[in-house]
Amino acid sequence: MSTAENAKRIVVFGAGGRAGRAVVEEARRRGHDVVPVVRDPSKYADLPGAVSGDVTDVADVERLSQGSDAVVAAVYDHGTDSADLFRKSAQALVDGARSRLLWVGLASILPAASGGRLMDEPGYPQEYRSFYLAHAGAIEIFEASALDWISVAPAGDFDHRHPARTGSYTLSPGNAAARISYADLAVALVDELERPRHRRALLGFAAEE
Repeated sequence: MSTAENAKRIVVFGAGGRAGRAVVEEARRRGHDVVPVVRDPSKYADLPGAVSGDVTDVADVERLSQGSDAVVAAVYDHGTDSADLFRKSAQALVDGARSRLLWVGLASILPAASGGRLMDEPGYPQEYRSFYLAHAGAIEIFEASALDWISVAPAGDFDHRHPARTGSYTLSPGNAAARISYADLAVALVDELERPRHRRALLGFAAEE
């Protein structure tokens, strides 16, 4: 639990989604000042303090991140062109963010134990490859910038059968069999936010065995 002296101001874009909500809940649990950002706050009466903002708009990113200690982006919009969405979001964050970025990423683009990307491992599902590559494109934009960023992702996938928060996790290479709850990924992300141990890196997390 954070004290008033070390509480941080955290701006969370995509706060209405499952990953974003989990981060908002975990950060608030620890006493941080959290600003949840969604496109239309009137649709999120169950998300106290939600404000309007568009992660693809540089002016919105700059305005909302001013004075913050960290920006979290959990970007997803069903039905939109993912390559366009992630490219625009990544560029707006590079151009507008005024603090460290913690991006909620994707297992498929993590390095696997073999050293190659998980999505290129034999037998890995390929029907969503364009979505994987869209995420990879966002990371390329971050890598080409001077932004202080990390990408935090499940090492394999989210665990929908056991969604409870355990508070435990382990750092892991990409592993299609690995699982972690949204709540525990949020624990890992907020731990990294409070005590930065990695910079400009892709991080995968799995439930602790």
